[in-house]
Amino acid sequence: MKNFSALAAASALAICATAAQADTFTWLTFKPQGAADAQAISTQWLVDEFAKRTDGKHEIKVFWGGSVASTGEIPDALGAGVGNFGDIVTPYFPDLMPLNNAVGFFIPQPMSTQEVGGAMGQWHAEYPQFAEELERSNLHAFGFRPLESYGLLCVDPVRSLKDLKGKRIRSYGFAFPALIEAMGATPVSITTADTYEALERAIVDCTPIGPALARGWKYDEVAKYYIDMPIGATFGHLLAMNLDSYNALDDATRTIVDQLGEDYLVEYTRLLDADIARVTELWRGELGVETIAFPDEELIALVEDPKVQAIRAEWIEKAKAAGVNPTDIVAKLKF
Repeated sequence: MKNFSALAAASALAICATAAQADTFTWLTFKPQGAADAQAISTQWLVDEFAKRTDGKHEIKVFWGGSVASTGEIPDALGAGVGNFGDIVTPYFPDLMPLNNAVGFFIPQPMSTQEVGGAMGQWHAEYPQFAEELERSNLHAFGFRPLESYGLLCVDPVRSLKDLKGKRIRSYGFAFPALIEAMGATPVSITTADTYEALERAIVDCTPIGPALARGWKYDEVAKYYIDMPIGATFGHLLAMNLDSYNALDDATRTIVDQLGEDYLVEYTRLLDADIARVTELWRGELGVETIAFPDEELIALVEDPKVQAIRAEWIEKAKAAGVNPTDIVAKLKF
């Protein structure tokens, strides 16, 4: 486990008794409490629903903004029992949870946010190896939070593949670097928090992102061209519990948690769709962001690039090594 500050750990442990005994559970998140986006709002919705559905018997106290554990520390913190619930940014841990990062190896892919969330639920139901991968870190996934469908937000207009040649594009994970190189561009590894300044100072020319996240991070203040590409939704976050806490729940509460995980995807997607519509309207109006259609066939053709195919083959080998037949999974992720 990583070293959390003594104050933060003590604050969490002070109210974090074992799940079987406690009326108050804890939720660790990197999201700021005041964030007015679908992720933060839906987290609060789940917390409120948990209290309502347990008739006030249980509640969840949220530690917002990484106050107990940073984004990179949350899996260790949850696994160690510093918190009961939390959201894990899955793409940040591809080596720890390669199966649960399946979508991240297949970019671009054809599924929407709702479809990615449904696929993750289906894979967990059909392939016990997905859950077992998390159990090795004392974690249990009870829900899924895919990200929105992505395009590119750029400081200059891009209307075809030739306009991307030589561009510097923010990159992360496995598939994006290979895809960006296939475009003839240069992948640049920069954190989400540093991307605003990178766009503003021309360190990068573009970043993969969707409208809601672009507005949330205010990237659209410094990059005014959204390139509408068929990248598809990327998988974002596991809604996770400490496995010991989950197993210690009484049957009624465990049933509530399981159902909340399913209901969460519906509510989150509803909020996300509304947020995207709101941002799109702002872009057309006062924010002055131009949306440019990109030729779908040009991006889809890049899937055949040897480097892109090598990343996909890497995941297939990881799946086989874990005892998973990847055929049906890959079929969902291919155009």
